[in-house]
Formats: sequence, C-alpha cells, structure tokens
Amino acid sequence: MSMLVAAFYLNSLVLVPRFLLKNHTGYYFMVIIVLITGIVFLTGQVDSWLNLHQLMDAAFHKRWQSIGETLARRQHGPPKPGQGGHGIDTITITITALVLGISTSFTTIQKWQKDQQERQELEQDKVTSELSFLKAQINPHFFFNTLNNIYALTQVDADVAGKAIHQLSRMMRYLLYDTQQGHTLLSQEIAFVKDYISLMQLRLTDVVKITFDTPADLKDMPIAPMIFVPFVENAFKHGVSATLQSHIEISVKQDDKILHLLVKNSIINDNSVSLDTNSGIGLVNTRRRLDLLYPGKYKLDISELNADNEYTVHLMLDLS
Repeated sequence: MSMLVAAFYLNSLVLVPRFLLKNHTGYYFMVIIVLITGIVFLTGQVDSWLNLHQLMDAAFHKRWQSIGETLARRQHGPPKPGQGGHGIDTITITITALVLGISTSFTTIQKWQKDQQERQELEQDKVTSELSFLKAQINPHFFFNTLNNIYALTQVDADVAGKAIHQLSRMMRYLLYDTQQGHTLLSQEIAFVKDYISLMQLRLTDVVKITFDTPADLKDMPIAPMIFVPFVENAFKHGVSATLQSHIEISVKQDDKILHLLVKNSIINDNSVSLDTNSGIGLVNTRRRLDLLYPGKYKLDISELNADNEYTVHLMLDLS
C-alpha cells in the first residue's frame, strides 16, 4: 500500500507534468513500465520475506472448501511448484496500473480545469478591455459638438442649456463609474440611450423625426453595459440629414426575460454600413462582446436595405 501511494504521487506530481503533459509520451510509458516492474518485484520480495503466500493459501483452503473447488482440484491437480505466485503478480500489476491510471486522470483533469479557468480569466480580461475600448471610442465629436451646442444654448435659453449639461454629466458618470462592475441595469442602459438621443437632437433640425419606445412596465434586470449604444450611434451617423427628410425609430421590448432591441433608420445618399467595417464605436466589436458575454443566448439580424430604404437592426437577447 505504501508503494502504491508513493507511485500515485510520483506519477501525479512528477511523471505526468514532466513527461506526459510535455508530449514526451514515449519516455512517460517507459518510466511507467519500469515503475510497475519495480513495484511487482518489491512486492514479491516482501511477500516472500513475510511468507504471505503460505498464509494466504492456508486461509483460502480453510474458508473456501466446497464441492466446486474439490472438483477443480481433482480435475487440475494440486498447484505445481512455481505457480503459486503468478496470480498475485497479475493482481499486483493490475492494481498498480489502475492506481497509476487514476493518478494520471486526476492530474490531467486538474490541469484541464486550471487551463479552463485561465481561459475564462483571459476572456473576462478581454471583455473588460473591449469595454474600456468602447468607452474610449465613444465618438469624441459627439462630446465636442454637444459642448458647442450647450455653449450656444447658454446665449439663448439658459434653462435648456442647464438641462443639457445635467444630461451630459449623467452620461459621463455612467461611463466612468456605473459600468465598472462589468454589468449594469437595463433601466440605466435605457436612461443612457435617452440622454444620448436628447443631446444628439440639439444639433438636428425638424426634418429629422426620432422616436424611442420603451416598455411602460419595465422589468429591471442586469445587462452588459454599452450593448445598445453602438446601434443607436450608428443610426445617427448614417440615418440623419440636415436638409432631407429622415427618421430614426428605436424600440425596446420585453418578453419575460427575452429582450428585443429594434433600430430603424433611413439611408441617406445610399450611405449604408456593413458590419464588416468599423462603424461608430464598433458594430464588429459589439458582436464580439455578445459572443463572449451571451454565447448562444442572442440573435442579431441586420438588414442593410429593406423595401422602405431603411437600415434595420434587430437584437434579441436572453437575459435569463
């Protein structure tokens, strides 16, 4: 038993990490064969020294005398000299191989779990980095233009300018603090989009029609931050005009824990956008974040040109 315990830990701590996990399979099995041979040899020596064969044979004949055994002995005769130890050697080999197999499986599973955990940590770091990238990539022209518009409003309507400054500060607080945990609430994400739309409207004329519909009885739940904004920002970038009639329609709907985001915008001068380009703060980046954060739990349909000459995005997200 002590040799089996020693073999278990020798294989687990030394042989598997040093040979098997480093693709030295031939060396590994050579050492295993030598190890098994050594254990069998030492076990035989200890058995002979303690006379275990004689003790076991005596106990066997004393406890298991039966008609079947008697017939077997009459048929095959008594054991011949030199045959007594073969059965025990076979059992020793089998038990030793089984112990080493368990040791190898145990160590391999541990290594796999460790690698899996490291991969998950790397993916989480990647998601965090991409979120930081998204924050940094929020169109700086938006903030620049918003500040210019607010400055102009201060000369015309101080109350509206004050409201705009408050909305902008709310957005900055959301970006800097409320998304640090890697998730936010649906109500906060919707509030951010509302503030974004409201500030974008400061520089738009009446030829642009914007609608934003949200559930009247919103059921708040955790959601990854900055999921909606890329699609909304993309709609403003490519769906509005200073002189031509244009529109943006945004709606958020809930079906239990299934969330639907629908964004439609007119296409100005055929200025359609593909997901294969880095548009706005990154539709490609957003799809990658969805793959990492909601694998198998989202569906993203994009129609770059429908019958009404609209660019349509439909995101279905399972938040269960």
